[in-house]
Amino acid sequence: MLSYQHDYHAGNHADVLKHATLALVIRALQRKDAPIRVLDAHAGSGSYDLGSAEARRNAEHEAGIGRVLAAPSPPSALAPYLDVVRAANPGGRLRRYPGSPRIARQLLRPADHLALMELHPRALGALRREFARDGQVHVHGRDCFEGLPALVPPPERRGVALVDPSYEVKDDFARVAALVAECHGKWPGGVYLAWYPLIRDRHAERFPARMVATGLRRMFRVSLQVEPDNFDGMRGSGLVIVNPPWGTTEELAGVLPWLWETLAPDGRGEWQAGWLVPE
Repeated sequence: MLSYQHDYHAGNHADVLKHATLALVIRALQRKDAPIRVLDAHAGSGSYDLGSAEARRNAEHEAGIGRVLAAPSPPSALAPYLDVVRAANPGGRLRRYPGSPRIARQLLRPADHLALMELHPRALGALRREFARDGQVHVHGRDCFEGLPALVPPPERRGVALVDPSYEVKDDFARVAALVAECHGKWPGGVYLAWYPLIRDRHAERFPARMVATGLRRMFRVSLQVEPDNFDGMRGSGLVIVNPPWGTTEELAGVLPWLWETLAPDGRGEWQAGWLVPE
């Protein structure tokens, strides 16, 4: 389906968790000199105008990245992510939110590469305009369930794939688990970030168990819930991380309590960070 537009949700609590984790993983992979490739399976538009009518409708960024930027003493592990957000907003006023393509691009070293997959015509057009002359970024107008298996293993042999569909189609929960397992079979050394929403839906609630059922090893889960369990909507989100780089599990376990206290100041919800399947 091509109806979903992230403009309405840019910079919300789910973006904060997803993009902070992506930035942390990229920096961890870059501790070695060998180049990496970042594969973004649902790239979106790349950058979002928080003054647009869509973003202003619910102003979700105000309770998301807005709170994070205003909070004192963020953990040092958040620096790569927050530095990119601040660079997109010179002068300090929050006007734009960089999506995963822009965050990943800002973190690339000269030998690293970024592959972006997107089908929505408007978002795809924005990506092609933004990265038209960028030799390190490769934009693909293709579906991730076909495209990601075709693009792994990458030439660099090292890197991370972010998989974060809107899940408008309920079958996507099962398809994402199968996609990660398929790609892992072709690229077992890759890092995979499988994002999912925390909603009152049996397909979403079963997603971590579906990932475990793939039989893959070394899976770490983080989740950030900012609304109570009976909330009628997305109360939070989570990521299943396959092959987390060395040190990232400890960093995430340190970041999550701070994020939860910042994004849920009234104490609603909870945070989790732990192994789904250890080595």
